[in-house]
Amino acid sequence: MAGTSRRTTRPRGSIEELPSGSLRVAVYAGIDPVSKRRHYLRETVPAGPNAHREAEKVMRRLATQVDERRSPRTGATVDQLLDKHFEMADLDRSTLSTYKGYADRHIRPLIGTTKVGAIDGALFDSFYAELRRCRAHCDRRPFTEHRTPRNHECDARCRPHTCRPLAAGTIRQIHFILSGALKRAVRWRWIATNPIVEAEPPSAPRPNPQPPTAAEAAQILDEAWKRDPVWGLLVWLVMVTGQRRGELCAVRWRDLDLDRGVLTLARSIGQRDGEVWEKDTKTHQQRRLTLDEHTVKLLRSHHDLCRREAEQVDAALGRDAFVFSRSPDGSTHLLPDSVGQRYGKLARTLGIATTLHKLRHYTATELIAAGVDPRTVAGRLGHGGGGTTTLRVYSAFVEEADQRASASLYARLPQRPAVGGVARAAPDDFVARHPFERLAVELRAEIDAGGWVAGQMLPPFKEIAAARGGSAATVQRAVKLLARWGYVEVVPGRGARIVN
Repeated sequence: MAGTSRRTTRPRGSIEELPSGSLRVAVYAGIDPVSKRRHYLRETVPAGPNAHREAEKVMRRLATQVDERRSPRTGATVDQLLDKHFEMADLDRSTLSTYKGYADRHIRPLIGTTKVGAIDGALFDSFYAELRRCRAHCDRRPFTEHRTPRNHECDARCRPHTCRPLAAGTIRQIHFILSGALKRAVRWRWIATNPIVEAEPPSAPRPNPQPPTAAEAAQILDEAWKRDPVWGLLVWLVMVTGQRRGELCAVRWRDLDLDRGVLTLARSIGQRDGEVWEKDTKTHQQRRLTLDEHTVKLLRSHHDLCRREAEQVDAALGRDAFVFSRSPDGSTHLLPDSVGQRYGKLARTLGIATTLHKLRHYTATELIAAGVDPRTVAGRLGHGGGGTTTLRVYSAFVEEADQRASASLYARLPQRPAVGGVARAAPDDFVARHPFERLAVELRAEIDAGGWVAGQMLPPFKEIAAARGGSAATVQRAVKLLARWGYVEVVPGRGARIVN
């Protein structure tokens, strides 16, 4: 007679009694897809006469949650969802390429094989923690990062791997990619609710534009003019209009109305992974920029030069010709990457750490410093949101312009009558809170120490700015404050003179 087999059921979890008398329930939930460590669902039951009975109920409930996560309503994985999402997403080609790059480097290797229905808040926490730990997603074992995957002789460029976190802005971009994909999954009824609401991405980093100083911008422009007048004009045009490099490369002569001094920006050149194409502007809107008389004269001279070069090859310079081109007839446009690289080499030669895109920041800060309202600045730069982006990115410069306006208003107010003497501020009690105020206090101390004598002129504002790492506008505001204190007097056309 054959023996009867007996099937035993393994416990789904464990119940542990804590020193306080409470019971901690733990149920094994498998291997974490991100950290590759054992993952448990845990819950604590308060002490009491029915604590063991409640703990068993909690264990059964947690076990059911584990079963639901292992067998969700859809078998589609995150990889499959991303493929479908990118196929249907209405995105610019360069934006789509960027998103796919983030997905291939950071999303697919970590959670690509996870089923969409099994994603929850715990997985998001583990996922973002890994992104903050190491951008290479190493296995925590030491290895050497080689400069190339090909056979080579190692040198100083091959160095031991050091974990570096992804930037908060990059993690937020990844969060937005997953958010868009999971919203589609809800619409397609792959999942009932969107688990992205349980995620906690890092806070948006505070914008920190770092435009070149006025002295650095002048130095770059002078060197560009010396090397090549056409290249100098290109840098000049970026500086006065704040164009993006793709928009600059796409400008044709038909976009310029030199009689009225208006430049229309409606197209841009895209470049990514060896592909080059013409597209709309970043905000998909055209904008019209008014040009100053000097810029119009420079463009007229450049047009005459381009026309003569076209005639030398028996060609005509048409209205569709590009303003900046390597072809004599202007039939081809410059490449945005090449323009950016050439500008970067020029800046490095001068020892200035900056990029072509930061000239946009320079344009914005100079416009704000000149008192132009943020909405107009946003229109010239092509920012969306009616000035919201401009206020967010350049808030510090807007505040500084506001302080300068307040100081200008104070200077125009009638002076308060002095009691028993000449009206003069009391700088000894003055507390410097802003850059121009701190500079004024420094200059005041040097005057008191005898650095300059009565009747002597202060150095030019640009020279003071270059020596102290500020801007000419900051020096100008500091000198106005010194004049209000009675230390200097402003001489129109000459500068500032020390007074008794």
